[in-house]
Amino acid sequence: MIICKSQAEIEKMRRSGRIARQILVETGERVRPGITTWELEEFVARRMNQLGVKPAFKGYRGYPCCLCASVNEQVIHGIPGERRLKEGDIVGLDLGVILDGYYGDSALTVPVGEISPALQRLLRVTQEALDLAIAQARVGNRLEDISSAIQQYVEENGYSVVREFVGHGIGRSLHEEPSVPNYGRPGHGPKLKEGMVLAIEPMVNMGGAEVRLLDDQWTAVTADGGYSAHFEHMVAITRNGPDILTRL
Repeated sequence: MIICKSQAEIEKMRRSGRIARQILVETGERVRPGITTWELEEFVARRMNQLGVKPAFKGYRGYPCCLCASVNEQVIHGIPGERRLKEGDIVGLDLGVILDGYYGDSALTVPVGEISPALQRLLRVTQEALDLAIAQARVGNRLEDISSAIQQYVEENGYSVVREFVGHGIGRSLHEEPSVPNYGRPGHGPKLKEGMVLAIEPMVNMGGAEVRLLDDQWTAVTADGGYSAHFEHMVAITRNGPDILTRL
């Protein structure tokens, strides 16, 4: 069942969404060559405590950390640890918070020092795919209008979209209906209604779309070793158009 939120609920989600994004951006600003992903995790945990929010990911289905830090060929759900980031890497940062019973969830991929023009282009196209998807998040459109906007733009630019993992509805639960795939057919899927809140999150691979899980049973990596980028915003469907709740 798709749960539509009241305006009061959307405002609560805006508070949680903005805090999630604030911590995410602050974490991205700390990314540099030589830092470990565990140091980023420690920073996130400290900031969540300082800002009075609970981590959405830690303990969720047994996930051990507040932050997902996915490096290079890691697509999503990378577990922070002793890995040191190197010049030329990219790292996907994904985190969620709980405030007053409502979830905020956001992600971005950032460069480690100077990165190649090819990786700059990957990050730019993935961000632009998210922007195009958000533009479709309007009352009366269909869910797969969002999905197809991502797929079409990504594939036009020579990349592939991950199919095993998708965006999702969000509210009092981290994952609610509907699922929001990054591929689809225009004009298909549930009709978008006022009050729906969606976490839209393109995951874009430089090579093929296939992924596999590492032995930790969390970290998803590209099957061919190609690099991957991930961006996510939480968006409310309103009568005035898409409202990005994780925008600072």
